[in-house]
Amino acid sequence: MSRVTVILNAHAGSSTPDTAADLEQEFARAGLEARVAVVSTGAEISRQAVLAAARGDILVAAGGDGTVSAVAAVATDTGAVLGVVPLGTLNHFAQDAGIPLDRQKAVRAIAAGRMETLDAAEMNGRTFVNNASLGLYPRLVWERDSEQRAGRRKWPAFAVAAFRTWRAYRTMHVRITIGKDEYVRRTPFVFVGNGVYRAAGLGMGGRESLCRGQLSVYVAPECGRFELLAMPFRALAHRLDGDEQLESFRTSEVTATLSRGRVSVALDGEIEMMKPPLEARSRPGALKTIVDPDSEKR
Repeated sequence: MSRVTVILNAHAGSSTPDTAADLEQEFARAGLEARVAVVSTGAEISRQAVLAAARGDILVAAGGDGTVSAVAAVATDTGAVLGVVPLGTLNHFAQDAGIPLDRQKAVRAIAAGRMETLDAAEMNGRTFVNNASLGLYPRLVWERDSEQRAGRRKWPAFAVAAFRTWRAYRTMHVRITIGKDEYVRRTPFVFVGNGVYRAAGLGMGGRESLCRGQLSVYVAPECGRFELLAMPFRALAHRLDGDEQLESFRTSEVTATLSRGRVSVALDGEIEMMKPPLEARSRPGALKTIVDPDSEKR
């Protein structure tokens, strides 16, 4: 019988004080004995994942996309198998990978054990499973997190963050290198997605495939403050599409060069400070992931 360690983020959107006990019971009913580690910081998530991988356990990320990303980074580095119990607000990876969004169905899928090898990606050595972005979005995330730490609830915090990001709006000068081609742009943001996104736009989700060894690169056009104002809200509502005339590329590797010594990058919603050039690449088939046995996604 496979051993399972569930890494439960206590701050995940739908987590409650009873979630750990409920998960133990749900895994037991599915025929698996699960050790549940309740964590509250990114460092704890990674530490528990490393310990579980060393024991040869299946690593189950119970939380949102940030939790999944942290656990997936350990899984790709160690060859461990990843399971996901989605407890976040958006759950982009679970939706795109063919993982049930219902908690009990997700547990049963892990017990069924159908595994697919999915793509991961990395930027300057840091693994991500959804996207990496620079420019406007990292500033928005930083402002939102600051407001939430100050006690604001999620949506008021997001509204305040969007206004502050808009007020401090700056474009950046970036050189994008794809193979032998270079593109010099002034832009409010660059988005690098793991996988092939739908042609309708990036939408912060909605990938056609996580199995083609491809990155989806989007560069926003330079625009004025009022054109920019609606972008964060439309992105969150999965409406950031062709109306913005985003320049897009498909590639397995991309490099973004900026004149700054350090730059904020949002990796799966978590802010990292990185030194340019920013080098992103796909890691085809690097992530062994348990998916819904009835899913047709690949």
